[in-house]
Amino acid sequence: MQLVVARIGRAHGIKGEVTVEVRTDEPELRLGPGAVLATEPAHTGPLTIETGRVHSGRLLLRFEGVRDRTGAEALRNTLLIAEVDPSELPEDPEEFYDHQLMDLDVVLADGTEIGRITEITHLPSQDLFIVERPDGSEVMIPFVEEIVSEIDLEEQRAVITPPPGLIDESEAVIASTRDETEGEAEGEAAEGDAAGDGKRDGA
Repeated sequence: MQLVVARIGRAHGIKGEVTVEVRTDEPELRLGPGAVLATEPAHTGPLTIETGRVHSGRLLLRFEGVRDRTGAEALRNTLLIAEVDPSELPEDPEEFYDHQLMDLDVVLADGTEIGRITEITHLPSQDLFIVERPDGSEVMIPFVEEIVSEIDLEEQRAVITPPPGLIDESEAVIASTRDETEGEAEGEAAEGDAAGDGKRDGA
């Protein structure tokens, strides 16, 4: 199984190094010296990692055969793809590979169906589940412990406890509108009672 593990960014310096946007929880395993990676677009690879180092909090890689800034810039925005055994699991039981999470059902703690994970977006600060709802719309769920309370691979589901407004902001709008309408209705009824022509329940 092929998994995207990084995206090449801009060139760094003049000796062929590139910055890398890491998309794996195991960069030391997937992006270490000697690793041979397929690419997207395919014609830029395969690429063999020659050296790697961290500079100012960012991973820098140099690939075999790339010796100058021009060659490094030519690789910009290339996706690096590793071949992974589908049965392989991360060392940390609290971590998951993307392919394990794809197509999981997303439900609330009470079993209410929210949708299905169709994509996982890796951001610098956190990962996001892109969840397709039964009506075809999409919602983004941050993959953080405070919101995703359980990943059950046997049951093929992710249990979430979303904060108000995350799943459907329209619910809050509808509730607010309803409250205002009810409040206006009560106010009109009170004015009608004071005028002597209001109706009461059951009249």
